[in-house]
Amino acid sequence: MIIRKAQRGDEFAILELIKGLADFENEPDEVVNTAEKLGADLFDRGLCEALVIAFPERIIGFALYYTAYSTWKGPVLYLEDLYVLPEYRGTGAGSKLFDTVVSIADERNCSRMDWQVLDWNTDAIAFYERKGALIDKEWYNGRMFFPENEPK
Repeated sequence: MIIRKAQRGDEFAILELIKGLADFENEPDEVVNTAEKLGADLFDRGLCEALVIAFPERIIGFALYYTAYSTWKGPVLYLEDLYVLPEYRGTGAGSKLFDTVVSIADERNCSRMDWQVLDWNTDAIAFYERKGALIDKEWYNGRMFFPENEPK
């Protein structure tokens, strides 16, 4: 398994993995992003970054992240999504991806790393807890939507 930074052309495989994640989360119709928009956001605009994991040449997983900022703590690395194809779970791919993102957060002197996990995803919760993560059940998520800005 090879972990590397996403490069132009990977946006197509990453989008397919995003759709797989949406299926897993029972929200298949919520993905409106396109490979072209994802590629522009990753490579042209630099809004986010991604790692991919390949085995041997097939991309089997990804982690997408970006820098956020805590007024109390300073820079924070936010892990938007980490996903590995179901047939490759249990191979260590997810663990390697997660550990690599943790290393990036540390290298960038981030004060913490944040992400979300669905309350019913007990396998993911157990995975993160084994990694030493605190799963915070105190905070609610706030969200506003701007459908007019979604890719068409």
